[in-house]
Amino acid sequence: MHHLSQDSRHSRSELLQRAVVAGGALTAGAVVVAGLPKLASSAPSPAQDVRVLNLALLLEYVEAAFYAEARAKGNLRGELRTFAEVVGGHEQQHLAFLKKTLGGKARAKPKMEFGKATTDPDAFVAGALALEDTGVAAYNGQATNLTAGALAAAARIVSVEARHAAWIRSIVGKTPAANATDSSLTEAQVLAALRKTGFLRSQRGLDDDNAARRDDRRGDCGARPHARGARSCRSDMRSARDR
Repeated sequence: MHHLSQDSRHSRSELLQRAVVAGGALTAGAVVVAGLPKLASSAPSPAQDVRVLNLALLLEYVEAAFYAEARAKGNLRGELRTFAEVVGGHEQQHLAFLKKTLGGKARAKPKMEFGKATTDPDAFVAGALALEDTGVAAYNGQATNLTAGALAAAARIVSVEARHAAWIRSIVGKTPAANATDSSLTEAQVLAALRKTGFLRSQRGLDDDNAARRDDRRGDCGARPHARGARSCRSDMRSARDR
């Protein structure tokens, strides 16, 4: 379906590659988050930074492994192969950056299985579109939940993820930027989107995030027992366990 001519698309490929590579050098200040919709969130805190950056790390684990396997399988040709090579390299750098930022609090790598998404070009495109769109929306959705330092770290990545999403759209003839603003996803929506891909072999990655949310709620009750009332805290803890 997506039969690409390397010669006819050579100039555009080079232009897009330069744009993506240049994006890696953007500073955190280049990302504008003021226009994002106000989302339900908790006050930024170091503990929440860890949770949010670990959510980003889960995404990067999946993306990096997805592109690495697609390159190794060797079934991609032309600009799709170039995309997998360039973007895969970026995701490996993002992965290393987040792991270094989180240090000993970085989550473990989940088990993944990509099936034909890394061998069939059409399935690869569908997988890449889903992952890149989810990545951009995830970073956008969590921006207001981060402290200034963690936001600066995330901002170094999100602009490049947006270029990835535009590039894969361009390759298959879609409008690179169909909307004036990007969408945002809550943490729960990000996890649901990952679950929908079927790329996580087990629920381990998702379970880790559910456990983190339960821990955060217990911590809030312990730290602020009178601010919300003991009854409210007990109710929150029961709701967290039910999830």
